[in-house]
Amino acid sequence: MSDPNLKGDFVEGPPAIDPKTKGDIVLKGKHNVILIPCVLEHAPSLFENLCGPQNNSLYTWLPFEPFQDVESLKAHLKLLMSFPTTVFTIFVTEASETGSKPKEAVGITCFMNIVPDNRSIEIGHVFYGPKLSRTPAATEVNYLLMKYAFEELHFQRVEWKTNSFNEASKRAALRLGFTHEGLFRKHMIAKGRRRDTWWASCIDDEWFKKGKGGVKEALEKWLHPDNFDAEGKQKRKLDDIREDGA
Repeated sequence: MSDPNLKGDFVEGPPAIDPKTKGDIVLKGKHNVILIPCVLEHAPSLFENLCGPQNNSLYTWLPFEPFQDVESLKAHLKLLMSFPTTVFTIFVTEASETGSKPKEAVGITCFMNIVPDNRSIEIGHVFYGPKLSRTPAATEVNYLLMKYAFEELHFQRVEWKTNSFNEASKRAALRLGFTHEGLFRKHMIAKGRRRDTWWASCIDDEWFKKGKGGVKEALEKWLHPDNFDAEGKQKRKLDDIREDGA
């Protein structure tokens, strides 16, 4: 018998789909980017674009130190892939006779904290090299992940977490359409320092919403070729498109 004191919307239907059950997931964008399941063979290209003294600043907010050689990066990837996560290598692409093909590995990202029964999943371990950061392709990477999570895997909540001092990650989440939910105080210890974790989410209602505040619609309008001039510069900001709803 149903408890008359229970509150909240009743949830019907099967749980969301764990991406681990979908086999090899390949997500291809239109801004010369493709996400491919990570394998150890990607390590040399990743090392070239994510490692070396010139890239040490990329590691400030990551829970590990800069990798000194390809083998240490391989060990990290092997550990990461042993967790209940779906790890993607992000490649930029180049034209070929048969369309486009992966050119070089420029970043890593994951589906993690996957809870199909609660319809909740996180985009995490976001690690972009200079060739990807602050490009339309970087925005498209997250669009592809969110679209797949909501529309193919049927999750109702996508999470984003970061160190409370990581202003760039916080701005990125809000720009994409995530909503800040709160702060997990003294959440963990990272590199010997106490970390408060800034927490945000995007839910299916916001993703599918039409007009003002619609996350998917705004991302697709921003990513459209018409939103970029001949030099590849944006004509309208993503935040403005989402706020205007047009």
